[in-house]
Amino acid sequence: MGLVKDDVMHDWNNTPRRMQVSSFFLGETEITNYEYREYTTWLKFVFPPSDPTYKEIYTGALPDTLVWNNKLSRNDFAETYFRSPEFDYYPVVGVSWLQATKYCEWLTDRANEKELMNQGVISKDLYTNDSNNQGTSSFSLDKYKANDPEMQAYVNEQKLKQKTGIKTSNQRILSANRNATAGIVEKFRLPTEVEWEFAALGLQKEREYNLYQEKEPEIEKLKGKKGRNRGMYLENFKQGRGDYSGVAGWKNDGSPTTSDVRQYPSNDLGLYGMFGNVAEWTADVYRPIIDEEASDFNYYRGNVSRQLVKNADGTFKKIETVQYDTLADGRLVYKGLPGQYEREVVEDNRNFRDGDFQSSLDAGYGRGVDSTTANYNMYNSKRKRFFVDDRGRVILEKDTKSVTSQITDEVRVVKGGSWLDGAYWLDPGQRRFKDQNRAYGWIGFRVAQDAKSTGKGRTKR
Repeated sequence: MGLVKDDVMHDWNNTPRRMQVSSFFLGETEITNYEYREYTTWLKFVFPPSDPTYKEIYTGALPDTLVWNNKLSRNDFAETYFRSPEFDYYPVVGVSWLQATKYCEWLTDRANEKELMNQGVISKDLYTNDSNNQGTSSFSLDKYKANDPEMQAYVNEQKLKQKTGIKTSNQRILSANRNATAGIVEKFRLPTEVEWEFAALGLQKEREYNLYQEKEPEIEKLKGKKGRNRGMYLENFKQGRGDYSGVAGWKNDGSPTTSDVRQYPSNDLGLYGMFGNVAEWTADVYRPIIDEEASDFNYYRGNVSRQLVKNADGTFKKIETVQYDTLADGRLVYKGLPGQYEREVVEDNRNFRDGDFQSSLDAGYGRGVDSTTANYNMYNSKRKRFFVDDRGRVILEKDTKSVTSQITDEVRVVKGGSWLDGAYWLDPGQRRFKDQNRAYGWIGFRVAQDAKSTGKGRTKR
């Protein structure tokens, strides 16, 4: 991975390196407006904003439609893009990294809920009873795995025994083996930077071990060579100053802004839009240095280990009072939904060997220097400050202290080019970073899954 051409931006943050990734699945397209509306509609139904306890959950998940506003541009997308049917299959934008990760968690629960219904473990009539899908009573994979008492009313234990192959009626054994159920769907997540770049390169087809010299890079296939597409750009990007879709009367790529997620051909792996349309969030915290010596297998910076919180009686603690993160536009986005199990951080490795002074062997020289105030901290960046006014609105304040960097633990790697970018950013080796709390009109996301193995070979999910 990394750049193999001149770094004309002089970022020096993506030198060539060799990495290994485990088998994984990646969404064929970015998440669309239609798919994201399914999520927000579910939230609105299960956690109605009319209930003061839940009022921030739905509004905090909505895309920021104001990302389309430009002080010197006429644009009506702020009112139509997310909800109008004509944009159903366009990539959702205006979604921050924090919101995208919450979508992945929700999708994991819904996918498992559906799979268990298909197996007969959960009744397909689950939603006919409102008490099963309002607030804290809604299904979650955590509750299913832990044999939560709330779920006993609608879990078919006999069918579960058949699926797990367990003959005993012992609830403890049955609960401990719920993970063995054939239908458990691997969790959805954002792809890591390494995974995204690997998928975008599409190097598998017709390769000979690591001899890629004969392989024509996907980036060189931007123009069609045959038929009606001959000479036409086959990706959605900005061709030049004031040229977003081609010469007037002959729209070269046909898309002045975003486009349908399947409008242009896929790459060799069947993935659409890896080079244009919208750039995409990845899971990684950004650092200029990728420490390949520390890890060249499934590399990922951003590991924050969490564990379930237990009550005094040994049961798992559920979220009752919702906690929130604050988005850049002042809205609140939930950290966990009511009824889910509460988790606490046990280890934060985002700063592990990241190249700043505090990561060096002699950091602080034994003086216990605070990395948030030390003048010589390489990543002496701004800190998020806000207050709540008399009307209950969250007001963000500017950080007035002197800063030396934009790099924080809250900036994430963005990969790929977009409708707003020139061809330079379409190279899969390029990397940028943006604030995880902020949304953009040119950044979307797609989901990934680990590929698990069974005794019968690879699974479909």
